[in-house]
Amino acid sequence: MKKLTVASIGTLDQYQQQRPAIRQAIIEHKNNRRLALGPNTTLHFEDYMTMKYQVQEMMRAENLRDTESITQELDAYNPLIPDGSNLKCTFMIEFPDESERRQQLKRLINLEHQVFIQIEGFDPVAPVADEDLERSTDDKTSAVHFMRYEFTSEMIAAAKQGAPWSVFSKHPAYQHRVEPLPENIRSSLCRDFN
Repeated sequence: MKKLTVASIGTLDQYQQQRPAIRQAIIEHKNNRRLALGPNTTLHFEDYMTMKYQVQEMMRAENLRDTESITQELDAYNPLIPDGSNLKCTFMIEFPDESERRQQLKRLINLEHQVFIQIEGFDPVAPVADEDLERSTDDKTSAVHFMRYEFTSEMIAAAKQGAPWSVFSKHPAYQHRVEPLPENIRSSLCRDFN
């Protein structure tokens, strides 16, 4: 997949003029890339469009206009764009009550390493979690993780030919499964493979 550049991001003024239309398009796009896994976790699958929006929103929030600052944002977000043989996602552990969240994050240590994607006919694919820095400690996991799933060419071919997918967690304290993956999500994620 292509990566973001300063030229592809455009200027802050251009973005602010187009923001309402871009926001509407990104909401629709993200609906096809968000998967709830049980009641308290969500996988947000990232791609060029979601990362472009993220950088543009950062430019807006921080009033970034100079090339150096924008390049720093690109350096942070480009690694979250799939490379053609993988999927990348932001994995969120969500408990609205702060006290419960603290307790659950202690119970769910290493959950980020136990969320699998399986394409029918193949072994489950385990995530590579938090490559940029470790987000869990011996005492608790983080509420946000960045995960990458690598697929073989055979898996990708089967996925593109319509093989069903499942996503599941095997953590002793959080076992949930989505099977089959909804078609709108499956077809959107297949476009990440080139």
